[in-house]
Amino acid sequence: TSGGKVTLVSVNMGKADFSAKALPSTVDADEIIDYPVKIAGRHYNITCVNVGNPHCVVFTDNVDRIDLEEIGPKFEHNKIFPERTNTEFVKVISPQKLKMRVWERGAAVTLACGTGACATLTACVLNKKTADEITLHLDGGDLYLHFGADGHVYMRGVAEEVFEGWCDIY
Repeated sequence: TSGGKVTLVSVNMGKADFSAKALPSTVDADEIIDYPVKIAGRHYNITCVNVGNPHCVVFTDNVDRIDLEEIGPKFEHNKIFPERTNTEFVKVISPQKLKMRVWERGAAVTLACGTGACATLTACVLNKKTADEITLHLDGGDLYLHFGADGHVYMRGVAEEVFEGWCDIY
């Protein structure tokens, strides 16, 4: 806290579920890990994780050049995700640092996504791409994540007031 206001928040986001049934998905596999798919005419390898909601993590070196408005809906509404999915496009900068951009199902492009950040870290650890503690750069700011020995994902980030408003309810 600073001046009586919370400035940093840490949350135990729980355990991720890698089972294809938890998404759900029509893929005939127990887990969808580094799984090859063709979406919108392009080949991708995806890792899917449920952290309370479904996520599809795609590793790419071109994270800043991806047209999320164009490709995001094609992932969200792909037939392998009958209840749709969130999609994270991720660049591994180093074993401790990532850049992520996100397409959220039903919301489109967003500046950040906490469950998507947790899905990204678990996908990275599972695919042996990063350490279990990372800094994740998102368009909306940085998050700090830790994959615990207990299988839980811990997320920490800056808390700042961005809006104040009032509403009369009759």
